[in-house]
Amino acid sequence: MNAWINNVCERRFHLSRFHSSVSTEIIAGLTTFATMGYVLAVVPHMMGEAGLPGGAVLTAMVLMIFLTTMAMGLYTNRPFVLAPGMGSVAIFSITLVQLQHVSVSIASAIVFLSGILFILVTVLGIRKAIVMVIPKGIKISISAGVGMFLAVIGLRNAKLLAANAKKVALSFGDLTQPVVILAMITFIILLALQARRVKGAALISIIAGTIIGIPMGITKIPATLFTMPDSLAPVFFNFDLFGALDVKYLPYLFVFFLPDFFSSFGTAIGIGGKAGFLDKNGDLPDIDKVFQVDSVAATLGSFFTIPVLITYLESGAGVEAGGRTGLTAITTAIMFLLILAVTPLALMIPAAATAPVLVYVGVSMMAGMRNLDYTDMCEYIPAFLCIAFTAFTFNIANGISVAFIAYVIMKVASGRASELNKGHFLLALLLAYYFYAIAGVK
Repeated sequence: MNAWINNVCERRFHLSRFHSSVSTEIIAGLTTFATMGYVLAVVPHMMGEAGLPGGAVLTAMVLMIFLTTMAMGLYTNRPFVLAPGMGSVAIFSITLVQLQHVSVSIASAIVFLSGILFILVTVLGIRKAIVMVIPKGIKISISAGVGMFLAVIGLRNAKLLAANAKKVALSFGDLTQPVVILAMITFIILLALQARRVKGAALISIIAGTIIGIPMGITKIPATLFTMPDSLAPVFFNFDLFGALDVKYLPYLFVFFLPDFFSSFGTAIGIGGKAGFLDKNGDLPDIDKVFQVDSVAATLGSFFTIPVLITYLESGAGVEAGGRTGLTAITTAIMFLLILAVTPLALMIPAAATAPVLVYVGVSMMAGMRNLDYTDMCEYIPAFLCIAFTAFTFNIANGISVAFIAYVIMKVASGRASELNKGHFLLALLLAYYFYAIAGVK
């Protein structure tokens, strides 16, 4: 039986080409699932604040994660997982519905239109033109920026970092909190396992942290393990397309589209670099396939009131665990589907147990910066800006946009405008409009 499974997986996913195995891919998929399991609690809660039933949102989200991640694994053979982007969820629930009093049906239709725009950009080849004009230095820094972003998220989830309103900055949290102590213990376990090159170190550390958290009062054992999924009826096709076509919603269209586009690009390049997928120019072969799945996923999710499905940063945890093929993504997708019956079991994993994995993955993704040309200011300054704005605004799109605009300005200011083409200037203008749009929806 094992031989048959290995043969089937080898033919479908070409495991030997990526120096992987069925067991490694499954462990990597479980690691990715455990690391991004927080979406099961966070997204329904945030959408619930917009007046949507949390149970229905959970069911819809899990089904969308399952379908789109399965498509990613089978179609691209990459270990990338899709889920709702936290930025888009916040814009949908807080900015649009709660603050601007836009109806849920119109907000869903805006998400749909942003997905259609993404599909058109991909199908018409505009995506390739955009990617081609992004300089190599920024492409290199994207991986480091994504890594820094992941590390900051991990430190925040571990309560090691907290916002300090008086200093208008991040500072240490309360280091005596049990959550911080558990995160440190889990991090030590992870480092020890990695130093010993133990297979599945990330997943083992998450399980260990979850168990240790029980006597500490952090891991909450659920009263029941089995639940029935809620109906999709309250969130299915809650749609007002004609209302969304009002010109006043145009900025919101770009606020959804551009982060989706550049987040997916940044994640694919960043995680692809970590996995060793990139070519000599810093590009990911067959990235069009990733964008095709991503754009269709964003459009499909809108039919179930799920904003915007993107390629998830936490895919890096699976790559760190050895995942290199679509089998990793499929394993994660199946775990999400199964969790519909045992949701409480997944929700018992505390953030403190997964945070150290994010920090470790983030730090390891900084290695690519050694390939940056530090003799050219037009290369390393935009690269720094990409990393800084990605990490500190919690948005990959912001980092890439600031870096690219700075790149164009510095080329012109240094008398090297001849090294630019029309595409550089057009994209810079589009990204400037993006900042104008988000400034108007705060």
